[in-house]
Amino acid sequence: MPPVDVPPPALELRGLWKRFGTKIAVAGVDLVVPAGSFYGLVGPNGAGKTTSLSMATGLLTPDFGTVLVHGRDLWADPGAVKGMLGVLPDGVRLFDRLTGAQLITYAGLLQGLDRDTVAARTHDLLGALDLRADADTLVVDYSAGMTKKIALACALVHAPRLLVLDEPFEAVDPVSAANIRDILAGYVGSGGSVIVSSHVMDLVQRMCDHVAVIAAGQVLAAGTVDAVRGDASLEDRFVELVGGRVGGEGLAWLRTSSV
Repeated sequence: MPPVDVPPPALELRGLWKRFGTKIAVAGVDLVVPAGSFYGLVGPNGAGKTTSLSMATGLLTPDFGTVLVHGRDLWADPGAVKGMLGVLPDGVRLFDRLTGAQLITYAGLLQGLDRDTVAARTHDLLGALDLRADADTLVVDYSAGMTKKIALACALVHAPRLLVLDEPFEAVDPVSAANIRDILAGYVGSGGSVIVSSHVMDLVQRMCDHVAVIAAGQVLAAGTVDAVRGDASLEDRFVELVGGRVGGEGLAWLRTSSV
């Protein structure tokens, strides 16, 4: 039998390091995100998740290390490789004096799409994300959840091969979150790949097929969700790996009546 061609990973991080002054934010992160996977990245605050994802998407230059997107070196050819990415950064700053429809259109045109294609996709995305009624509202007047959704639309408009989403469900209402999960599941089912960071362990456990636990700038465990969590819940396994759980000692006054 002829050899079967194995596609390269959707994303591969090799030995990523990043220092800010005297603080080492990322200390040699190695991570492989298989093509076609829904990959969760979890970790405590300050673990290095956002810094790692920023380096993985060309938003932040690593001090050392390599980023491969579908086998192509991001930092060797950033102009070409970034076109394969759809990125939703944490704390994204948008051109918020544009309307929602204008912002998606602008994002699509920047990716080289023709105006007819951008118009059709903008209409579809506004509908799918329940933003059609606010299409002509300035983004500066959007709620936090609406802003998150319009930023996701901008990441999706050019149909990227890999979506990198940093806390995509933060400030999003439950109905919209369910719609977003359906959109992402359909995207992965059609051959796309997603890596998403989140603090919500139950969400990652239900939504993702792979997960990596990161703390202190290093990957502590990575693999399929079932392999990483073992016989425990993902949350319990996360606490076991990361540590730092404390009790309520010293707060006895909370358990006494003040009446």
